[in-house]
Amino acid sequence: MDTQALWLTLRLALSSTAVLLLIALPVAWWIASGTGAARALVQAVVALPLVLPPTVLGFYLLVALGPLTAPGRLIIRLLGHPLAFSFSGLVVGSVLYSLPFAVQPLVAGFRAVDAALLEVAATLGASPLRAFRTIALPLAKPSLVTAAVLTFTHTVGEFGVVLMIGGNIPGATQTLSIVLYDQVQDFNYAAANRTAALLLAFSLVTLLLIYWRRSVDARSLLA
Repeated sequence: MDTQALWLTLRLALSSTAVLLLIALPVAWWIASGTGAARALVQAVVALPLVLPPTVLGFYLLVALGPLTAPGRLIIRLLGHPLAFSFSGLVVGSVLYSLPFAVQPLVAGFRAVDAALLEVAATLGASPLRAFRTIALPLAKPSLVTAAVLTFTHTVGEFGVVLMIGGNIPGATQTLSIVLYDQVQDFNYAAANRTAALLLAFSLVTLLLIYWRRSVDARSLLA
């Protein structure tokens, strides 16, 4: 087992999940709090990675973050190096690619919150931020947990985006999914089997935790 790639993958998944939740919470709350063309457009953009080939997203990110574009040149001036082929670039790519896995569960959770509770809080003088923090967020906690687990697991298994934007640099951008690809390319099927089994077991366990948590929450509501 390539422990270096394992720790880099876990670090990437943790970093991406933390950034995604910070972004997804306000975006999901805004989407869930009303209707209109603007919200529909944002939902469509957020959902794009679900249907867009990851290599397409990776290609455009590679171009956008490179020295041939104005944003890319600005990033190079600010950081002293391009984001492409770096760990920071992997985080950017992972955040964009896993965005729907964070936003969509939260939108569903916020929409399930009884609007009457928020109205009562407003009449009692609670600000929108306080109502969100003390009412909507606690009631949507199962969706928040689901979003965190899905984004973490999805990032662990990413391949196309991380390969396009990060390349295959051991210790810097080489994740477990890329290690698996290299092992198959080298006809090292024994090592590939161990890596694939680890990824499979990790994905299965996290999904079991999600469904188990949902069943526990459902039983507590019926009790």
